[in-house]
Amino acid sequence: MSAAVHHDVERHTFQAETRELLDLMIHSIYSNKDIFLRELISNASDAIDKLKFESLTNPNLLTSDEPHILLIPDASAKTLALEDNGIGMNHDDLVNIIGTIAKSGTREFMAAVREAKSQGGMAPPELIGQFGVGFYATFMVADKVTVETRKAGETQGWRWQSSGDGSYTVEAVDKISHGTRITLHLKQTDTEDGLHDYTTEWTLKSIVKKYSDFVAYPIQMDVQHTDYDYDKDGKMVEGSARTRMERETLNSMKAIWTRPESEVDENEYKEFYKHISHDWNDPLTRYRMKMEGTFEAQALLFIPEKAPPDLYYREGKRGVQLYVKRVFIMDDCKELIPDYLRFIKGVVDSEDLDLNISREILQQNRQVKAIRGRLVKKTLATLQDMFDKNREEYLTFWSEFGRVLKEGLYEDVENRDALLSLALFQSTQSETGLTTLKEYVDRMKPDQKQIYLASGENRKIIENSPHLEAFRDKGYEVLLLTDPVDELWTQSIARFGEFDLQSVGKGSVELGSEEEKKQAEQALNEQRKTYETLLGAIQARLGDFVKEVRLSTRLTASASCLVNSPGDMTPQMEQLLRSMNQAVPQTKRILELNPKHPLMAKLQEKFLADQNDPTLSDYAYLLYGQALLAEGSPLPEPAQFSKLLGELMVKSI
Repeated sequence: MSAAVHHDVERHTFQAETRELLDLMIHSIYSNKDIFLRELISNASDAIDKLKFESLTNPNLLTSDEPHILLIPDASAKTLALEDNGIGMNHDDLVNIIGTIAKSGTREFMAAVREAKSQGGMAPPELIGQFGVGFYATFMVADKVTVETRKAGETQGWRWQSSGDGSYTVEAVDKISHGTRITLHLKQTDTEDGLHDYTTEWTLKSIVKKYSDFVAYPIQMDVQHTDYDYDKDGKMVEGSARTRMERETLNSMKAIWTRPESEVDENEYKEFYKHISHDWNDPLTRYRMKMEGTFEAQALLFIPEKAPPDLYYREGKRGVQLYVKRVFIMDDCKELIPDYLRFIKGVVDSEDLDLNISREILQQNRQVKAIRGRLVKKTLATLQDMFDKNREEYLTFWSEFGRVLKEGLYEDVENRDALLSLALFQSTQSETGLTTLKEYVDRMKPDQKQIYLASGENRKIIENSPHLEAFRDKGYEVLLLTDPVDELWTQSIARFGEFDLQSVGKGSVELGSEEEKKQAEQALNEQRKTYETLLGAIQARLGDFVKEVRLSTRLTASASCLVNSPGDMTPQMEQLLRSMNQAVPQTKRILELNPKHPLMAKLQEKFLADQNDPTLSDYAYLLYGQALLAEGSPLPEPAQFSKLLGELMVKSI
């Protein structure tokens, strides 16, 4: 696979961010440097997978060569090469994928590394794989890295080379076969620093066995064997030693999901997970399932411990790997798992699907839909089992993936009840703990008919909201919703069991026993008679902003708040839609005023003295502005509000 003809050499400079990353790799941010080989083998396996997938629609890409990954150690040259006959790369791939590494996760990776260094520690090892920069782990063990490659279906080969010094070169080369050969010019062995001799047979065999035994393609290496002659008595003939090289396969290539669970130890599961996910953390949990009957399939699935950086990116990886009769068909099979379970990693192996099945057919295939349904139910049952038996482990899961799982509340009507039972919420009852809807219901007051919800940007803003005052005073628990996704599912779910879900910022509020409600209504009717004309005057002055001004039963300390009618869109929902560049019509809301607040009596006195007093308009606007600020919403005219507030302060002083 060496170059025969040289062409013009392009020299490129790494971006500053990439140079910093290379510097970190060169100066060893991770003590176990052996894992560079696992990363390269995993990339080579992916390249062969991609070639097989592309060949389904373009059979000409395949050659007669069997898929393989070859290790080529050279002790005299102090190099280690890894060669595969996968899809290969062209010029643009080298520059855009390897040369730039301007991927979505790189920035987050660098930020995490800087934070670890600022605290006097080393970067956590899982960051390398987690952020998709595993190729650069080669610079932990090599002074120079050379990549020779040709993309299947193209005629031109290319060489990429870098010493990790801030630049790299790319040049066209003549290269016979498709695939990639990566040559590492190794650093000096330093066992104290974790740098082993990566040209020795035993070292390479042990690394492959530990990390990559289950890789589906043969990982091979030419191994030296010595033969001897023996005499009739079975004694070795002196001087008869002869050496020969024999190509050996170093991995078992056994499909781990086809082996009985009792024959697979936990470390094998962990390494298989790391192979398919490129995550350097152990999984949080794993589960297997076998489907029999009208169709046959089996699955080995994992729930990660940490959320990947691309979890919320549209171009992020989704879905599990699909095999048919142990033959890899495609990675990232979205049709097998719904988007709200996109964090699940693993493999599904079907006995009945066609080997050349396309994505278009997958979308319509009844068996695929049946497999998907079984996978979803098994996943939710696994999560429920985790919740029931190990709440602490479930809290770890929820902290990473809870927001994603809640997407299923509005996407998956069939499994909505199961998802509702898994959902956790912050609550006014506890500053740190999380609760389920069922646990909330178990704590409800005897006279309570609704589950109360409050939404906002964060817990502090919600807790300071005037909407909570009456609930707090009367001891009613309120669930606090702070995720944008909460605005979506609460639009489509109105009840949990026999109880309505009620936003504290919508409609009217009636708390307490039937007798207490009756007394409150009588008191409110008397107050309405007192303030009826004043309320009408305030509403006339705020007609451009609100649709109604009324007295409040939810306020006990604040002077004003804004509420929505039951069918109105919440301010948080409006903000969410605007962030997605959607046009949102202005919703006029209801301004509620606290009849027991001293300000109301003062305004009434001022109004009775002169109903045309121009300052009444100013006070009305200030009450409206106060209500907006209290809930964290922007003022329509901040300068006007500030001017009026300043004038009021001058008069009062």
